Amino acid sequence: MNVLRSLFKLLLVPLTLGALSSAPAFAQPEVIIREAPPPMRMEPMPGARPGYAWDRGHWRWEGRGYAWVPGHWQPVRHGARWEPGHWQARGPNWYWIEGHWVR
Repeated sequence: MNVLRSLFKLLLVPLTLGALSSAPAFAQPEVIIREAPPPMRMEPMPGARPGYAWDRGHWRWEGRGYAWVPGHWQPVRHGARWEPGHWQARGPNWYWIEGHWVR
């Protein structure tokens, strides 16, 4: 019986650590807002930068209101194109769709 208990404890630690580390570190909770975001700001796109894709600025929900996040460069992933993050209306709610690479 002690051998089974020791074996169980020995297997429990790696399984627990594996389960805790399996979620991506960048995962964020889904953002759902009832208030529509303000109109997009016109932001000049800088000149081309080899090896990078421009991620345009966007409005981010800060808990009590929207705050502007300026555009920035994303390192290119070969064979993929950058799909910028955006707000999407679904009924009376607004959902944030995170920017991502599309193959």
